[in-house]
Parts: sequence; C-alpha cells; structure tokens
Amino acid sequence: MRRVPITTNGATKLKSDLHTLKTVDRPAIINAIAEARAHGDLKENAEYHAAKEQQSFIEGRIAEIESGLGGAEIIDPTTVKANGRVVFGATVELFNLSTESEVIYQIVGDLEADISAGLISISSPIARALIGKEQGDVAVVVAPAGETEYEIVAINYL
Repeated sequence: MRRVPITTNGATKLKSDLHTLKTVDRPAIINAIAEARAHGDLKENAEYHAAKEQQSFIEGRIAEIESGLGGAEIIDPTTVKANGRVVFGATVELFNLSTESEVIYQIVGDLEADISAGLISISSPIARALIGKEQGDVAVVVAPAGETEYEIVAINYL
C-alpha cells in the first residue's frame, strides 16, 4: 500500500472531522430516518429519501477519511531538515511576476488541500514547480491556463 503524506495539522483536523461525523452527524441522521419512517409510506416520503441520501454521504465521507488516515504518513513540517528548500509541509510566500501580487501557500497532502485556506496539494502543478527550489528562485508553473512565474520570497516550516 502506498503511503500518502499528510501534515500533523491536517491529520488532527481529519481526526476531528471523523469524530464529529461518527458522534454527531451519524446519530442525527439515524434519528431523522427513524422520524421520516414514522410518517408512513416510504415511496412518496421526501424526508425519508433526503435523509437516506444524507446518510449515504456521511458514510462515504467516514470511509474516505478512515481510508486516507489508514494509509497516511504524518509529517511534521517543523522537524523537516530541508536546508532552505521547498519541501512537503513548507509554507511558501510567493510573488506572482505577471500580476505583481503576493500569495502564501502551504504544501500539504491531497486529503487536506483547500485552496481557499492557502493549502495546496503536493500533486498540484504549483507545488510540483516549487519543490526543491530555494528563496529567490523563480518557479515556472505550467497549468492548463498557461504558464505563470512566481518568485519565492520566503520559505517557512511551521
């Protein structure tokens, strides 16, 4: 089985999400299904069908998180000896040379990636372009929308 990397923060958040799904969401949906069943005919009971669909989503998410955590290699970015290079878990401050704007990303595992929170997947084009680079280097990101150049302003291991 291939081990997938995940940061310590990501693993903690996923464990918390899993706990909430199992102890709060799952019991709530079981109660909703029982309540909808009490209303009678299940063929035309929209509440029942909606609750069953929600239950399916919750059970799928539980299975996804358990599987991901089971095959995860937890990496603490603060203990990585990267010698000033961009590696998994690094937080990188970048300057977009074409738009002249700054962005900050942390390179994380696929399970914990959330671009709106500045968490980019290790398998994303930008992360692949940054890995191994040092402060002051320019990384060329090749994406479907075209090429973008980023100068690495700072690298932190938080």
